[in-house]
Amino acid sequence: MSLREKIDTERLPVHIAVIMDGNGRWAIKHGKDRIFGHQQGVEAVRTIIEASAELGIKYLTLYAFSTENWGRPDNEVSALMGIMVQSLNNETDTLLKNNIKLTSVGDFDRLTGDVRERLFETIKLTSGSTGLNLVVALSYSSRWEIASAAKKIASEIRHGILDIESIDEVEFEKHLSTYGTPDPDLMIRTSGEFRISNFLLWQLAYSELYFTEKLWPDFGKEDLYNAIIDFQNRERRFGKTSEQVLEK
Repeated sequence: MSLREKIDTERLPVHIAVIMDGNGRWAIKHGKDRIFGHQQGVEAVRTIIEASAELGIKYLTLYAFSTENWGRPDNEVSALMGIMVQSLNNETDTLLKNNIKLTSVGDFDRLTGDVRERLFETIKLTSGSTGLNLVVALSYSSRWEIASAAKKIASEIRHGILDIESIDEVEFEKHLSTYGTPDPDLMIRTSGEFRISNFLLWQLAYSELYFTEKLWPDFGKEDLYNAIIDFQNRERRFGKTSEQVLEK
């Protein structure tokens, strides 16, 4: 029996989020510069999007570029932005062909004009797709998102739009940039690092976390299947006892 056949298609995670880590280390390991690693990482992105769509995953969020990544060397940041534009140019037709809807979260004001223009164009072109919802976290960090939500709420209270007593978790969530997308059921991080790195801190409250030693360019369909099988073997209690879960 293949790994894919071991997956229970009735209990798939609705939303998978991925921290795609290890491009630079993969390049160094192969005697190349870091930019080459990022270019190879694009192939892994394509593979995992394809595998997720084939399985029937409804939401896939990819952590493509964090707000902290702006602090990397200028040549690497410039190359990453170039790879992003090239990828959007190359993949838009494929997204349309496969009924994949692209959305994005992040501080878009910091993006270069060509990246922002191409990103918004692809989002518009794929807006009618009804298959996999592909969310790209670009110039994103959770602390930025939470601080931005707090500012929006403060402004609405100041202008009499919101009453301070109405602020609870539900209302706060409405002001997050990810509002409307279900919280991830499964978060995958590659490269052997055991941290969340400022990614979806609010949304990962009850997500199952899966860490693998694989560097991102080496992460393929079989690795995704392994992560999903591991997820399906876990008991998700959401603060309840095992007995309460079984009673359901």
